[in-house]
Amino acid sequence: MVEINFLCVHKKLRSKRVAPVLIREITRRVHLEGIFQAVYTAGVVLPKPVGTCRYWHRSLNPRKLIEVKFSHLSRNMTMQRTMKLYRLPETPKTAGLRPMEKKDIPVVHQLLTRYLKQFHLTPVMSQEEVEHWFYPQENIIDTFVVENANGEVTDFLSFYTLPSTIMNHPTHKSLKAAYSFYNVHTQTPLLDLMSDALVLAKMEGEAAFICLHLSLFLPTTAQKGFDVFNALDLMENKTFLEKLKFGIGDGNLQYYLYNWKCPSMGAEKVGLVLQ
Repeated sequence: MVEINFLCVHKKLRSKRVAPVLIREITRRVHLEGIFQAVYTAGVVLPKPVGTCRYWHRSLNPRKLIEVKFSHLSRNMTMQRTMKLYRLPETPKTAGLRPMEKKDIPVVHQLLTRYLKQFHLTPVMSQEEVEHWFYPQENIIDTFVVENANGEVTDFLSFYTLPSTIMNHPTHKSLKAAYSFYNVHTQTPLLDLMSDALVLAKMEGEAAFICLHLSLFLPTTAQKGFDVFNALDLMENKTFLEKLKFGIGDGNLQYYLYNWKCPSMGAEKVGLVLQ
C-alpha cells in the first residue's frame, strides 16, 4: 500500500486543479509497481473517511506564538501569567531517558510492532524502515528511548520537525514546530513520557543531548528549541492531551483509503501518523 504523506503545490498554482494531476501521476507510477491501494489524509470531507482525527497544540514558546498570531491571550490572562501557565521543568524526569542509538533499532522495531497490534489502521514496518523513520537526524526526527537499570529499552518517544516560514514579521522569520510521531510505553506511564517529550522539544537539540548524557542542569538560555508541540488525538493520545495543557485545534484531519474497503473507526483505533 502506498502512503501519500506530503503533496505540495506552489502558491501561484493553487486552485487550478494541479493536485488531481499529481495524484493521477502518482497512481500511474505505483500501478506500474504492482501496487493498487493507498492511504492518505485531507482536511476536506470526501466520501468516505475511515477515520477522523484532530490536531492539538501545546505552546512551548507562548510569547512568540502570540506575537506571530499563531495563538492569542485568553480572556483575563496577561503575557506573564500565560508564560507561567505553560512553563515546563528544566530537565526530563524519567530515569534512563537518552537519545536513540543504532544499537536500539532492533528493540525499537520490536516494541513498535507489538504496540501497534492494538489498533486497526497501522503501518507494518521492517527493521530497515524503523531505522529510516526513527533514527535521529537533526532538524528531521528526534527519538529518545528509556533504558532501565538492567540495560533493557522499555519505552520510547519520537517527534519530527516541521518548520513554517513567518511572512511579514519584523522579528520572527520561522516557526519551529514539533509533531508527535510514535510513542510506545511498557514501563513508563504515557503521561510521564509525553511530559518529557515537551521538555526535550523545548530544549535545543545539542543541549538536550548534553543534559541526558551528563545529567547537567541547563540554564534557561539554553532552552530555545521548538515553539509549539503538535499531536493528533489518535492512538492513546487523548489520555494526555488535556492534562499536559494542549489546546484543541480547528478543523479535522480525515483519513482515507484508496481502492480498499474498510469500516469506519474512532480516532483511538487509528495507529497511523500522517500529516
